[in-house]
Formats: sequence, structure tokens, C-alpha cells
Amino acid sequence: MSAQADDTFDIVILGGGSGGYACAFRAAELGLRVALVEKDKVGGTCLHRGCIPTKALLHAAEIADSAREGAKFGVRTTFESIDMAGVHSYKDGVIGRLYKGLQGLVKSHDITYVEGTGTLSSATTVTVGDRVLTGRNVVLATGSYARSLPGLEIGGRIMTSDQALSLDHVPSRVTVLGGGVIGVEFASVFASFGADVTIVEALPRLVAAEDEAISKQLERSFRKRKIKALTGVRFASATQTEDSVTVTLESGDTIESDLLLVAVGRGPVTAGMGYAEAGVTVERGFVIADERCRTGVPGVYAVGDIVPGLQLAHRGFAQGIFVAEEIAGLAPTPIDESGIPRVTYCDPEIASVGLTEDAARETYGEVETYEYNLGGNGKSQILQTQGFVKVVRAKDGAVVGVHMIGARMGEQVGEAQLIVGWEALPDDVATLIHAHPTQNEALGEAHLALAGKPLHAHA
Repeated sequence: MSAQADDTFDIVILGGGSGGYACAFRAAELGLRVALVEKDKVGGTCLHRGCIPTKALLHAAEIADSAREGAKFGVRTTFESIDMAGVHSYKDGVIGRLYKGLQGLVKSHDITYVEGTGTLSSATTVTVGDRVLTGRNVVLATGSYARSLPGLEIGGRIMTSDQALSLDHVPSRVTVLGGGVIGVEFASVFASFGADVTIVEALPRLVAAEDEAISKQLERSFRKRKIKALTGVRFASATQTEDSVTVTLESGDTIESDLLLVAVGRGPVTAGMGYAEAGVTVERGFVIADERCRTGVPGVYAVGDIVPGLQLAHRGFAQGIFVAEEIAGLAPTPIDESGIPRVTYCDPEIASVGLTEDAARETYGEVETYEYNLGGNGKSQILQTQGFVKVVRAKDGAVVGVHMIGARMGEQVGEAQLIVGWEALPDDVATLIHAHPTQNEALGEAHLALAGKPLHAHA
């Protein structure tokens, strides 16, 4: 076989993160010839600089809090200190095991894995160094990067999540610029590790994409944890010395700390990739794709963080599988973006799926809601967590949103996704038996109440 034929594939995938490798694996399972191009490591941001390492830090933070709070459970524990070298060893061990598993899956799927920086050199080719890979189809999956603000240079005591994941010490004072998912997760970690934390957020509330009731509960919980949140205030500038960094707000107020974490979102990795030159529509750096992940160029698809919408690993993963099946001719059902579950792993944890109350009112006009307080849930009382489960339904209709806050709520979002995805009525869920004592009962109790038959709740 000629070298040219060797480099001709059914699919060439540019980017080996969640969306790219999921597409590669599923396509290979469907008998397609696949090339996967990655400049760094398979697994992408999620495995190496995002989801997995941050959640490992959050679990270490939970252990630290448990050590501090043992006495209230009748267990005499004391908190001594955070050993950052030990934390990183644990975190890197988790990443290493998952990475090794992914590498094995690449080999077992018989995928042509190409290491190097690839660019889209035409609608059917990806160039990696001197090598040109030709694809009947091309999938763009180049992911995202940690953004900063204009004029705010990253370096020294000013860093993004990328650098914060490798800190060798716990700073005494931390300012977090941004109160979205990344900001509140890192604020939670630093507070548990013993730092004084201040969050600066320009929007009126933390985690502004969530239901307003969730934001209010998070802000209350953070105040109890002595995490200071300044909302509705705008950043002006930051200056640093050898010993500290000073943030100046537009009001003229200043905040001095040991570290400034810039958590203002993630931008798409598309610059210099040849996308626009090949005819792909790019707006504000994002690749525009339709509900079938098709760009405007026939045979070129886009998945993951480069496509406008939720920047979540599991969204990219689902899109990657969808595209593989689409190319294989299976005509899969398009992904319902509103049905994608969302989890923020701070303490307390936030989990949601579907429409917020405000969004539901815009869509359906009249809605009904119910909040079941975790104070009535036995397992939540055992865990000593506070929060609630909020259910949103169209008036006399299906459940269109579930919003939860409290310890371990992320583990409940699977059933919530089924409820919303299957357009269940509260009465449908009320008939299901939820094991006792579990936090999962809180979902059942909320639906019982919304169905007009509250048990451990007031109507």
C-alpha cells in the first residue's frame, strides 16, 4: 500500500480530548478507518488540566474539612496541614491511571494516532508537520483554553487554573476573579485548604447560569464558610510585587492577596488552525455548527468546547459519539442541549438539568415549582449538609427542570436527567420507590409534594 493510501481515512479527527477520542473510539467500533491527531496527550484538558485534577483537589479539600469537623460526629480528629506534594502525588496518580487506560483503548481500537500540531489545510486534509492526512470526513475537536481579560497578563502571582493546579504551597490570601463554575470550585478548594478567599464577580450573583435560588443558597453557604463574595462589581486592574498582588475594582476599592486566580471562562482553541481558510464559519473564535454538528463545509464536523454552548466534557463526549454514528449512516437523534446535566463540585455541590425557573417561564408562561429542603432528608442530616432540591414543571405539565444544592448532589443528577429527558409528570416520579435512607429520596419527596401528596414536607 502506498504512503498516500496509508494516510487516507474515513475520518480524520483534529484533537484528542473528550469529544475527539469518543468520536475515534465509536467510529472504530463501527468499522471506520480513523486517524486521531493530538499535539499533547490523549484525554485533553478534561483529563490533564480540567475535570479530573480539579475534582481530585476538591476531594482532598473534603478530606481536610472532615478532619477539622470530626468532633461534631463524635470522632476526635485534628487537622494538621496540607501537604501539597502529597496532594499532587494523589492527583497525578489518578490522572496517570486514567491516561494509561486511554492509551490502551487507542491501541485496542486500532486507531492511527498521530502526535503533533495539526491544522486544517483543506476541507478534506489535516496537515501535521510534513504529513498530510486525508479524510472522507474531518472532525474538529480542538477544545478550549483558560481565558484572561484584556490587559491582564498571566504570570507570577497572577494565574489561571492551569498554573493553580501545580501550586507547591497554600497561599494565605486568594482573590478569585470570576464567580462561575471554575471560580467557585477553586474558591472552595482554597478555603478548605486554609486560605482567606475573596471572589470578585461582575454579574449580580455567583454561578449566574444556575437557577437564582441555587445562587442565593450558595452565597449563604459560602458566607458560613467565610468565603467572601463581591458580586455586581467590576475588575479594573491588577498589579503585583514580589510579595503580593493588588486588585483594583472600578469603584476604586482594592483587594490585596498572595495570589490572583483568573477564572473568567474558557475560550475556543481555533486561532491559526486553518478553519476559516478552509471555509469553516468562525464567530468570536467559535466554530458554528448545526444540531447535527455539521459546519457549513460538507464533510467537516465540529464538537466540544469550540462549538457555542455548554463547555462540558460530557457534552463533547456525546457529540463525538453522535458524529461517528452520523458518518457511519446510523442517523442518530440530535442531542438535546437543555437535557445535558451540569454539576459544580464546590462545597456545597450544585447539580442541575433542564430549564431554570426564569427560563421555564419564558418558554411555557405559567410554571409550578417546589423546593424540598434537605433538612427533611435523613441521609442529608447524617451528613450534616444543607440545601434543597427544586423541581420546575410547566403548569399542569411535565417536569422541565431540576436544580439541587447540597453535599453529593452531583450523584443525584442521573435520575434528574431521566425525569427531564423523558418529560415525566410529578405523578410518574411520585410512584417510584426511592431507597431509605438516601439523599436520592429528596428527589422523590420533591415530586411527591409537587404531585400534591407531600410526605416529609409541607404542601
